[in-house]
Amino acid sequence: MTTAASLLRQARTRAGLSQRGLARRARTAQSVIARIEQGQTSPTWETLERLLEAANLDIHAQLEPRVVVGSHMLGEVAGIMRMTPEQRLQEIKNVSEFLHRARRV
Repeated sequence: MTTAASLLRQARTRAGLSQRGLARRARTAQSVIARIEQGQTSPTWETLERLLEAANLDIHAQLEPRVVVGSHMLGEVAGIMRMTPEQRLQEIKNVSEFLHRARRV
């Protein structure tokens, strides 16, 4: 899994910026960039977005379920298979709406 520290360092390097240069663009202190890149602090999502934007990059997040052996979710497969196609589509719509609302929070 990628950390905020490695993501920011990689973005800054790709943009050809020093920590000081990125800090100037993002209107923050160089020490903020250094602490994040060293893993001493973890930025908020908004701060990370702002720093990456200053490096001319955008970040997008996507939630993906993990397949876990012995997961309770595997027990739901039989029930899902008994659903009609319309019921499955409704379930997908419900999950999509839930995730959309969760992203706004």
